[in-house]
Amino acid sequence: MSKDLLPGEYDSFLYGLKERIRNAQVRAALAVNRELVLLYWQLGRDILTRQQQQGWGAKVISQVAKDLQKAFPDMKGFSRTNLLYMRAFAEAYPDEPIVQQLAGQIPWFHNCILLDKVKNPEERLWYIQQTIQHGWSRSVLIQRVESGLYRRQGEAALTNFNQTLPQPQSELAQQILRDPYNFDFLSLGNEAQERELEIALIRHIREFLLEMGVGFAFVGSQYPIQVSGKEYRLDLLFYHFRLHCFVVVDLKTVEFEPEFSGKMNFYVSAVDDLLRSPIDHPTIGIILCKTQDQTIVEYALRDVSKPIGISTYQLKHALPEPLKGNLPTIEELEMQLNRLSVEPDS
Repeated sequence: MSKDLLPGEYDSFLYGLKERIRNAQVRAALAVNRELVLLYWQLGRDILTRQQQQGWGAKVISQVAKDLQKAFPDMKGFSRTNLLYMRAFAEAYPDEPIVQQLAGQIPWFHNCILLDKVKNPEERLWYIQQTIQHGWSRSVLIQRVESGLYRRQGEAALTNFNQTLPQPQSELAQQILRDPYNFDFLSLGNEAQERELEIALIRHIREFLLEMGVGFAFVGSQYPIQVSGKEYRLDLLFYHFRLHCFVVVDLKTVEFEPEFSGKMNFYVSAVDDLLRSPIDHPTIGIILCKTQDQTIVEYALRDVSKPIGISTYQLKHALPEPLKGNLPTIEELEMQLNRLSVEPDS
């Protein structure tokens, strides 16, 4: 006679089954994607080989597209446009192992985006690796490419993390900062005030978090803290779930001044005492300025006891006056995009 499972035992048993099924679904989806991308690479390689060795012209691709669509009416992906992408894909990655190990790990249209927007092979592979690591969607990948993340990822912000944080926390904290940050998703002029910049960033919080990087969770803007009965407000407060610490961001629309570091030192100390839990690592401060002088920053941070980093930001370049009246409004663009919100032919 079978023994009935206790409720807790059954819940645990069911949870394990669900996790196993979900993991199998993910593996199956990855395997299908890998096979599809590999198939497209093989088709592109065959077309490329015939064109190179037998002198086939561009018209052959149109004929191949028609014949494949006729032979496989239930399969998408055999349009002339997609066959051209396959040819370009095979030309960009002549080695099959790279396709299987890297390009085959991301969706086909991610690969098409990289073929269109990134011409440097090393840079393209870097974006593929980042997409695999962070699970970027197509729109996030486009934003990352267009913001020039690859070119900026090697530029470290000026910090005192090595002196104020233990290893490996100091190295990890250094990795989350970059200089400059690109805020070209904001429609602000160079004369914008700090509060205008803050409001605009909050209004575009999704793009702001994407630019800040993986791991930042938004806590609040103008976040109030009480010290000796007096209220102070932090421009922006985040929690970084990989570093396990609070991150205070102070916005400045001017060049960095030495007194900024003293104010941030105070903010970080207050957050450590008022908000930080025993399991949190030390709070980090980031000062975002319009410009900075390296020597002044180094002097300002030399004897500061709290971990602080200084970075700059870039806004979208202002448009020449003659062009402003000829460009569509945001509303007009949204209407047009709604009409065109159809996937590329596949």
